[in-house]
Amino acid sequence: MSAASSAGGNATPTTFNGRLALLLAMAMFVLVVDTSLMNVSISAVVHDLHTTVSGVQSAIALEALVSAAFILIGGKTGDLIGRKLAYVLGLLGYAVGAIAMTLAQNLGAIILFWAVIGGIGASLLLPAMQSLIHGNFEGAQQKRVYALVGASAAIAAAVGPLLGGFITTFLSWRVGFLLEAVIIAVVLSGIGLVKDVPYTGERSIDLVGALFSVIGMGGIVTGILVWQEGGERVLLIILVGVAGLLSLVIWLRYRSRRSKPTLLDPGLFRSKLFQSGVSGQLLQQIALGGTMIALPIYLQMVLEYNALWSGLSIAPLSLSMFVVALLAGRRLKRRPASLILWGFVLVVVGIASIIPLVPIATSGWYLTLPLIVAGCGLGLLVSQLNNYTLSPVSDERVSEAAGVNSAAGSFGLSFGLAFAGAIMLATLATTFTAKTDASTVLPPDDKQQISQVLETDAEVMSNTKLAELLATEPPAVQAEVIRINTESRPISLQVALLVPLLAGLLGVGNAFRMRRLPDPAPNAAAEGTLAG
Repeated sequence: MSAASSAGGNATPTTFNGRLALLLAMAMFVLVVDTSLMNVSISAVVHDLHTTVSGVQSAIALEALVSAAFILIGGKTGDLIGRKLAYVLGLLGYAVGAIAMTLAQNLGAIILFWAVIGGIGASLLLPAMQSLIHGNFEGAQQKRVYALVGASAAIAAAVGPLLGGFITTFLSWRVGFLLEAVIIAVVLSGIGLVKDVPYTGERSIDLVGALFSVIGMGGIVTGILVWQEGGERVLLIILVGVAGLLSLVIWLRYRSRRSKPTLLDPGLFRSKLFQSGVSGQLLQQIALGGTMIALPIYLQMVLEYNALWSGLSIAPLSLSMFVVALLAGRRLKRRPASLILWGFVLVVVGIASIIPLVPIATSGWYLTLPLIVAGCGLGLLVSQLNNYTLSPVSDERVSEAAGVNSAAGSFGLSFGLAFAGAIMLATLATTFTAKTDASTVLPPDDKQQISQVLETDAEVMSNTKLAELLATEPPAVQAEVIRINTESRPISLQVALLVPLLAGLLGVGNAFRMRRLPDPAPNAAAEGTLAG
């Protein structure tokens, strides 16, 4: 008998741990559905906590930003403290955020516990999950688990708006987050099934690189949020962020030339395929984030939709994205770069079609066809970008490259959420002021006061509630203020949609660059990664 046969005869087949695979899929479901639940619940959260749309939108953007800023650090933390412990801490961070949302009485609690602690939890959870799947499953079983966890993420993205809308409308948004905490408790109950995965690589930490990455990404998005809230020194904060990113690049090159440990290997970016793939991931997430914050605000604040109708109106985007991603990943055999190009083209066409419809749309159904078109484009991108970006990377560096890809995606999402939301609310305030000053109906002495009230309050107010606020005013003043409110908000949405539109156009240009590059060779290690 040959040595190979002997080895094969002595090998013990590994039993597939279906319960562990299911628990990992449940963890990913919570990770993805969390933001969808928040998006469709904006008006309910604003009403219950007596806060502002801009405040809730800032919390949503901040959660994505914290995840982006710390995900590379989170991966290294898991290497040092153990992937299993990082996985548990990540789940606990998410549980703290979910429970805080269940009990929160003010926006401060949401920002601290849901956005910051929950965001840090996400930055620990995703890299740890990646390593644990590798360490607890082998061969075909490993691919099977990646497929299951990936399908869970896709289903969460598809049904999240509908599920969140249903729970918020018929129960409460607090119930939705309580259910998240329950799912996390179930996942943690099976932690004994998880075998830790030891780390044998370099254990030193690039603290300076980590600091520069947090300052860079955090400064840019924080500057946008401060501008949105009417704060001062906005340009200075953004410039600090830009300086942080430039300093990160210089620092990584300096450390790499001296063969010292770095937060990430700058050599990854020598690959033009990796460069263009990460750029595509960034732009796709900016487009998605911008769309998914502007539309829910518009639907809930202008058309006065509750969470369920808001979720139903957005569902064509998420469902078409899910279906196309599923079909394109399995059946379409065209060049990945061509599919990515068509994906961005469809995103541009879909978003561009919404803009002229906004002033005449009396129902969310007006947006159905454009959202399907944009969703098909996003589905093509989701099906191709992850593998395209990671395929040219060697097997031993795929995990690190996946962390960079996830950080780029999370940063793009936070930037899209922050910038589109800030542009929308800034346009709203500017338009209110201009139309109020130009009014020939409003008394001159009252214009400044009305303009100030509209700028600070009308962003969270439907015409119905605005009419209640104006009940003591003369009928002519009531009608004029409501007219200003009605005309201004569609303009603000149109301007906000320019953010995802511009991201889509830049994505088209980046995809043409991809088409001039050779196609990446298939990489089994790249397929075994979780998209950020």
